[in-house]
Amino acid sequence: MKNGWPTKTLGEVLQKTETVNPLQSPDAEFDYIDVSSVSNSRFQIGATQRLKGKDAPSRARKLVRANDILFATIRPTLQRIAVVPENLDKQVCSTGYFVLRPRVGIDHRFVFYSLFTESFMGQMESLQKGASYPAVTDGDVKAQLIPIPPLPEQRRIVGILDEAFEGIATAKANAGRNLQNARALFESYLQSVFTQRRSGWAASTLGEVCEFVGGSQPPKSVFSKTKKADNVRLIQIRDYKSDNHVVYIPRAQARRFCRADDVMIGRYGPPLFQILRGLEGAYNVALMKAVPDESKLRRDFLFYFLKHSAILQYVIYHSERAAGQIGLTKETLEPYPIALPSLAKQQGVVETIMELEAETQRLESVYQQKRVALEALKKSLLNQAFTGQLYRSTDATSARAV
Repeated sequence: MKNGWPTKTLGEVLQKTETVNPLQSPDAEFDYIDVSSVSNSRFQIGATQRLKGKDAPSRARKLVRANDILFATIRPTLQRIAVVPENLDKQVCSTGYFVLRPRVGIDHRFVFYSLFTESFMGQMESLQKGASYPAVTDGDVKAQLIPIPPLPEQRRIVGILDEAFEGIATAKANAGRNLQNARALFESYLQSVFTQRRSGWAASTLGEVCEFVGGSQPPKSVFSKTKKADNVRLIQIRDYKSDNHVVYIPRAQARRFCRADDVMIGRYGPPLFQILRGLEGAYNVALMKAVPDESKLRRDFLFYFLKHSAILQYVIYHSERAAGQIGLTKETLEPYPIALPSLAKQQGVVETIMELEAETQRLESVYQQKRVALEALKKSLLNQAFTGQLYRSTDATSARAV
């Protein structure tokens, strides 16, 4: 800590706030700030509810004023933190927030930024209690330490952080837009390939060139988490996202098998229509294998055809209208039209799609790396700010270029 900066608890630098009971004024209207009203990406209050006192929920009890800081004590590590704007002055927030109102001589945004430091959030993580809804108390928040430089220094630090964080937010938004544009370009190409009429492409239906084979469901009593010589992996939809729930079954109980390059369809949702591949084993009833007639249809061409958005919309539309139907069936897919070029041209189409997909994935990786770098920059700036080491450096003022 920089010499000469006193350290105090948050409780020592905050004013007392007010509580209210809207039920006492049943016809008076107010804006209610629920815990879900605060965005933990923009750190702003979004949509509020306009209520009459008689309709107020039991948690609507805290009066807020402009420039108060709201900190959600329920799931505190989610960082639902925001400054109350002028238009919400004297409105009401949930008791799920701790309301911080700094005393005279304390810049409210200096306190706001202190809530994002690693030291503060680390304490919140260690102090939270409860399994389903981990939470901290108002007293836990009040007990946290904060350095208190002179007010001019607080304002200088806030000015640097405001400028730097605005640049970081802009950089994140630009990276996000680039990624969205790449994804949109990829989807647009899939649409153009598979929905436009092309000369020389033979009209058919999926049922004429492809067989859909549903999975089977062994009893849970035979499930095992241990790999043995006489068992096989049971592939479930969730396995395509993580390896946290790998299950094996006796080979004698396995009925349907898939290879890593097979085209698999998730029959249940949301999302209802997932096109999957990459795993090998027996597959359960929640999956369906698409088996192409390889004299007419390449497996990779089928894979990308099933991923274009027009067929997804078709599946959703027909599934919603199939009375009594649970999940996607082959009867829904078989009539869907498909136009096929020669196998050689299918290969060329697939190669172009894969190149575009690889570029989209590269941009996804760049975007994630940039997000990590920007978050690391934020942490570094906050650490410097609250240890007296933040100066108007190139790093602080050029965050837009990161």
